[in-house]
Amino acid sequence: MNNVCRYSMLWATLALATMANAGTLNVNIAFKGASQRVIWEKVISEFQRENPDVKVNSAFVEEETYKVQLPAWLTTMAPDIIRWHEGERMAYYASRGLLEDISGDWTANGWDKQFASLKGASSYNGKQYAVPTDYYAWGVFYRKDVFAKAGIKEVPVTWQAFLDACQKLKAAGITPILVGGRDSWTLAGWFDYLDFRLNGYDFHMKLMRGEIPYTDPRVKRVYAEWKKLIDNHYFIDNALSYSFDSSLPLYNQGQGGMILMGTFFSAGIAPEVKTNTGFFRFPIIDKSIPVAEDGAAECLNIPAKAKNKPDARRFLAFVSKPAINAQLADAFGSLPANNLAPVPTDPIAKTGFDILSSTTGGIAQFYDRDMTKEMADEGMKGMQRFMSDPEKIDDILAHLEKTRQRIYKLK
Repeated sequence: MNNVCRYSMLWATLALATMANAGTLNVNIAFKGASQRVIWEKVISEFQRENPDVKVNSAFVEEETYKVQLPAWLTTMAPDIIRWHEGERMAYYASRGLLEDISGDWTANGWDKQFASLKGASSYNGKQYAVPTDYYAWGVFYRKDVFAKAGIKEVPVTWQAFLDACQKLKAAGITPILVGGRDSWTLAGWFDYLDFRLNGYDFHMKLMRGEIPYTDPRVKRVYAEWKKLIDNHYFIDNALSYSFDSSLPLYNQGQGGMILMGTFFSAGIAPEVKTNTGFFRFPIIDKSIPVAEDGAAECLNIPAKAKNKPDARRFLAFVSKPAINAQLADAFGSLPANNLAPVPTDPIAKTGFDILSSTTGGIAQFYDRDMTKEMADEGMKGMQRFMSDPEKIDDILAHLEKTRQRIYKLK
């Protein structure tokens, strides 16, 4: 009789544990800045109120650390939800069988229409492995008060006007351009835009796909134009010692006039500084080249090794609602991925929306989201080498060309 009781208690305990685990959802969120963490905590709380049978365990990890830890999570003890990047960054893991196919959810939830413009970026081999949350434009943030101090009366539309503005800022004792080069992706934004403006979208995307040699004169021209900015000391000194996070206080303190960044940067600008902040399209270098832009998107994914996929699907459906998408975008300084959600009232986000919606030359994701991961990593290391010693252009491009041939198995 005692044995029967013991076994009954054991099975009851196991049943309760199983029930508890079934309602637990583990969510790992990458974030940039405290404001992004706060909005995710709010959204997760709203999800739990609507789904009281689900307990969410959330882990918030700073973006750069997250990138390093993600491969280990996906291949070992995977969470149920991850926040990641669309395009090639997503496809890299989907192609390795590490993300769940959620094509059925796209059909069931009407996402084919609501996220129509981002379906391609959410897909690999015709199947969907991500649901987008938001996207953002890239452009140049600038301090209106700092521009006024330097005697700059108009936003630079052309490259020459941009160079003139840099010279005026420098003459006034102000660093013209801030960049957090320790995080190499901040440099990739400069490569993207110089390549867009000098060579156009089609050339850029062929380069991203490994179809153009890095020793091509048109690639060198991008670096040569970039070198002029470095040689004239328009970038902050010791740019590689600053991260993305450390560049924000410099902007808030007025130590630099401009920074090339996605609209998400606006979420961290101090309120008193934001009233003095403007945002403009990257200047035109060659009028004959149709204007192209970066319009990078963020997403949520279910790892293939997730333990609670049913509740993970419920979470994706919740976050994808127009109202929730709008909340996230408003807090991030970005734009909602769901086309039924209202455009945020933030003036910088609205300017970003206008930039992307008026773009006729093509919209890319971003350097490391349009290119296979290994090539992108090598390319961004090369950019850091270049910022450190711009005289090494030829050596850097020769190395990248050898890397391209190896990665894409070219003879």
